[in-house]
Amino acid sequence: MSTPHPSVAPPADTEGWLRTGHTRNEAAFRALCKLAIALPLCLLLLLAGSLLVEAWPRLGVGFFASYPSRFAESAGILPALVGTALLMALTALFSIPLGVGAAIYLEEYARPTRFTALLELNITTLAGVPSILYGLLGLELFVRVMDLGRSLVAGAATLALLLLPMLITVSREALRTVPRELREACFALGADRFATLRRVVLPMCMPGVLTGIILSLARAIGETAPLITIGALGYVAFLPTSLGSAFTALPIQIFNWVSRPQAAFRANAAAAIVVLLALMLLMNGVALWLRRRLQKRITG
Repeated sequence: MSTPHPSVAPPADTEGWLRTGHTRNEAAFRALCKLAIALPLCLLLLLAGSLLVEAWPRLGVGFFASYPSRFAESAGILPALVGTALLMALTALFSIPLGVGAAIYLEEYARPTRFTALLELNITTLAGVPSILYGLLGLELFVRVMDLGRSLVAGAATLALLLLPMLITVSREALRTVPRELREACFALGADRFATLRRVVLPMCMPGVLTGIILSLARAIGETAPLITIGALGYVAFLPTSLGSAFTALPIQIFNWVSRPQAAFRANAAAAIVVLLALMLLMNGVALWLRRRLQKRITG
């Protein structure tokens, strides 16, 4: 007579055994995530440190107050700084009203039709188009068709086209954070749609809108391909005197110095990169500060 094969008895504390396995898996996953964060940060700090060491001898008052020169020791970034400031001001003037206005229309006024769905699809698609294509569009539309030339206005209009899809998307997401019940309550009290937008919706979504605007401008300040395409100058020994003047910007000046064979110009390029990074970090910091300040004002 054959005896039955004995079955393996389960552990006495099955729940504790499963909990221990889950804890080990979670610990391993956390360690992997921390490693995935630490490696890029270490690489970024290494690159930034080496860049700062190379740029430090050139970061003086003369570097900010001098014009470009064929001699690396006396070259500066004054026209590039002024051109960048004017370019960002014009870009903000062109893109912010159009982007926020389009977002308000699509989110608050437009009816869900096929045209609206097609428009939203196109906006989402345009947000991922490479910037060089916007440069080609700006070259044909603003420089040639509208005959604006290779001017500050043409460069700002091209960058505004680049930022519009992002601004519209970010502004619409900020508008969606305002609960629908607040709008309905305003309508129930007799307020029209415009008064609801002006007094309730826009003040509540303004932190998200401002954050999106500043982050979009921080992206635009580092764009090089559209400006090169429309013909921004790499060597400018004068300051822009009008909106139709030729111009240069920090990314173009960096590109010019990097492309030169002399080793001394690499230190100038490194110093200009440090300045550009500082401007981008400053704009990101201002965005975070404004967001927290406005959120405290709303909740307080």
